[in-house]
Amino acid sequence: MIYRSTRSPIQASDPEAVLSGIAPDGGLFLPKEMVFPAFSAEETVKKDFLGIAEDILHTLFDSFTREEIADLVRASYEGKFSAPDFTPTVPVGDKYVLELFYGPTCAFKDVALSVLPHLMVKSREKCGVTDEIVILTATSGDTGKAALCGFRDVAGTRILVFYPHGGVSAVQRAQMVTQPGENTFVAAIEGNFDDAQTGVKNIFARFAAENTLSGKGARLSSANSINIGRLAPQIVYYFKAYGDLLREGRLSFGDKVDFVVPTGNFGNILAGYFAKKMGLPVGKLVCASNANNVLTDFIRTGTYDKRRPFYQTESPSMDILVSSNLERLLFLLSDGDDAAMAGWMKSLSEDGVYTVPAALLEKLQEDFAAYCCDDAKAGEVLGRIYRETGYLADPHTAVALGGAEEYFRDRMEDRPLVVLSTASPFKFSGPVMKAIGLDFEGNEFDRIRRLSEVSGLAVPPSLAELESLPERHKDVIGRDRMGDFVLSHLR
Repeated sequence: MIYRSTRSPIQASDPEAVLSGIAPDGGLFLPKEMVFPAFSAEETVKKDFLGIAEDILHTLFDSFTREEIADLVRASYEGKFSAPDFTPTVPVGDKYVLELFYGPTCAFKDVALSVLPHLMVKSREKCGVTDEIVILTATSGDTGKAALCGFRDVAGTRILVFYPHGGVSAVQRAQMVTQPGENTFVAAIEGNFDDAQTGVKNIFARFAAENTLSGKGARLSSANSINIGRLAPQIVYYFKAYGDLLREGRLSFGDKVDFVVPTGNFGNILAGYFAKKMGLPVGKLVCASNANNVLTDFIRTGTYDKRRPFYQTESPSMDILVSSNLERLLFLLSDGDDAAMAGWMKSLSEDGVYTVPAALLEKLQEDFAAYCCDDAKAGEVLGRIYRETGYLADPHTAVALGGAEEYFRDRMEDRPLVVLSTASPFKFSGPVMKAIGLDFEGNEFDRIRRLSEVSGLAVPPSLAELESLPERHKDVIGRDRMGDFVLSHLR
């Protein structure tokens, strides 16, 4: 399959797009034609998780044989998830919750980042690349650990992760700084996630312009959802959730389902839009933001304005003011107008704001709605749902549940609604305990044990073991030193 950049006519094959992560012009790769005539959504939703993954990944990466994709899918998932069906869909009150936290790091990023290392190694072979692939990743909490876990000791790769110092939960930090692996490197940066993400993008641009890696036997790529190889596997669980509802007899194929998605960098909800483009009967995609509600404002007004206060919240993985994957959606809605796309991104970079035409906003609002839910509201929702149903959510999922309640009051059609649950509540024990009225004194691991006792839920083994693991990564650097950090850890 041929991919193209969102900012110019630059093209790449699917293995090249996966290896590059980001286009040379700073744009993001998308299939040149978002049309998939050989793909049958109706047949795919009848399959189990692994079968759905094979269908979707082979459709989007058709330079790989069906057998290669099947082998890749099995290597990525089998024996790594604690839920037998990987991403179960469970009823909670009058809604459904799609639980995406049964992978090795207890967050939804595992679904994609279990696949990406295998996909990247195979892409390296297909492109005849002998250079080491150096993965640069900015994280607001979950991507970092999932990427480190996925790429740990993968031959021909090296991974460097940057996270905001003081801007992730204690468990998220512990997961990253204790990460083993000879090819894994982690640094906290003095700044927020947007600073880390901008820093990574600037390294790509600067190293390319200055030919920094020439002769060093290395080339850069990314494990963030700016990489199409990271985004594509996230489509799978939308099909899986729809199939779950079909098997339950809740709907017939063709009936629409609404999805509410806690959203920061826009990749998770964009995967739902891709699912719709591939024929899944998706109704509204509801973007749920926390106090950093730049996306909610944009979807309602058409003006994207990052010139606003940045809040550190109890849902830190959503503490983002520059949502990279929105660029892909706007490119599709503007019918591939790369010049307009480049202009909007230039305005965002230089002025901090841009406004899309009214006609594009109207198209956007046909598929998307948006709500925001601050810490106080999310805590109230989390506690109330726990008392009423016994369901324990993490703060990010609580933001989505709060958005779902508002959307329920506004929506015009009665149809099933699925809320995406993106992390285990044990990753954010402090806010969860506060929300359900528990004393939360003690350290993070004391709180996790107490939450387990009260809720009756078992602590995931990968979190329980963190307390006894030594810290291996202690660097804290200025954001202006990120490039130096990368160079110091090249082979």
